Amino acid sequence: MNGPILAAATFAIAFSLAAPDSTQAAGGAKAASEILGRVSASRIAVVSDGDFLAQTYGTAELAPREAGYRDLLTIMSQAENKIVTRSIPISNSVTSAPEILALTKDGRTAFVTERLGERPEGGKRIGDLPPGRRLFAVDLSDSAPRLSATIEIEAFPEALSISPDGESIAVVSNTPEASFVQIVAYRNGRFGHLARFDLADLGVTGPAPAPRGGVTATNVHWHPSGRFLAVNINTQSRVAFFEVIGGDDAPMLRPWGNVVKVGADPFVGRFTPDGRHYLTANWGRNFAATNLEGRIPQTPSTISVIRLANPAESHRPARHNLVGAAETDFSSEGIAISPDGRLVATVNMRGTAFPPGSARFHRNASVTLLSFDPATGAISKRADYSFEGVLPEGGAFDRTGDHFLVTVFQGHDGSLPEAGPGLEVFRVEKGDRPTLSRLGRVPLPHGAHHVDLAP
Repeated sequence: MNGPILAAATFAIAFSLAAPDSTQAAGGAKAASEILGRVSASRIAVVSDGDFLAQTYGTAELAPREAGYRDLLTIMSQAENKIVTRSIPISNSVTSAPEILALTKDGRTAFVTERLGERPEGGKRIGDLPPGRRLFAVDLSDSAPRLSATIEIEAFPEALSISPDGESIAVVSNTPEASFVQIVAYRNGRFGHLARFDLADLGVTGPAPAPRGGVTATNVHWHPSGRFLAVNINTQSRVAFFEVIGGDDAPMLRPWGNVVKVGADPFVGRFTPDGRHYLTANWGRNFAATNLEGRIPQTPSTISVIRLANPAESHRPARHNLVGAAETDFSSEGIAISPDGRLVATVNMRGTAFPPGSARFHRNASVTLLSFDPATGAISKRADYSFEGVLPEGGAFDRTGDHFLVTVFQGHDGSLPEAGPGLEVFRVEKGDRPTLSRLGRVPLPHGAHHVDLAP
């Protein structure tokens, strides 16, 4: 869930470099092998937030220290017909969009950023958490994950994206003064030049009597060509596109075409694999509300489809057009597009964010599966698939598009392990009438909120 609900703290704290490995118990490892052994991926990465509970959004109280939860990056890989699971402490926050983790295509490096920093000694409430300021690179080339590099960026980073060549990381941050797009060079295990761009200087402004004129950027995504970036301005229900020009060590941004109005609150978004369209998952929150009941909408979320201007037609002014839309389910966060570009899935929290005593509480969340036509941009909903769990947010298809994985933040009180925090895994049944069939859940540490896969 996004941080406008939250009060911002104003101090920083050092990151602990202690990084013990962890392995699953025999029963959990067997379940993971049976389920994940079917998934086409060399590595699966999941981030978990150890500071928040689901009810923290309503109470502002953090998880008790005695619970033993930690911010973690968990890496799962196949070796000798079994799933090997290792983890490393990496600061991260569920208050960002499910876009703060990404793996390079070769699966050798994971990048993570933190919207809120680590809890200080004695910290018990959301307001005690400092603003996040760091981008981390984790080396996965050896048997144990290792923090290889850290760089300080603008405060409150919301999302990141890796360039197709794996040598640049784009990050969006929202400080009290400005919204920034940042491009960080990464080579040979080290961060290099950091370029910062104020969205206001690029023409993205707002008249609202609020920080940054009411502009909040919650998503950044790199075009498959490596030439363009998309940035979601969810508070204005708009998407802006930029061309990346210049060398990797001195990149510049310039607007590419028009800013496009989409559905309400486009929290996250994705370019299609062929680069012809950009899709946004529109949550639809009420940003004027001051509590959870008022903030979370009582109408279904939507998807918007933008057809992009043809980059080859440089002699014409670039013009992007909104060409399609569809309803999904209530309170969608994550979005994913299958490798062939023909299926889209959103991860929907429904009413799981509310306490059990609320009239709006719902025990089950869902995944919405949609069909997409890469040629025309036509999109249509197939079905919603419900499952038990609290605050599912991120999701990803595997390399072949035959499986879809969803993070589940925590289980309900008294839930069995197979309904607790972890990865909910679905088989994708393709064809003229695509469907999902549930395979099961792989247990993971408390607070799982985003997942990425390497081919």
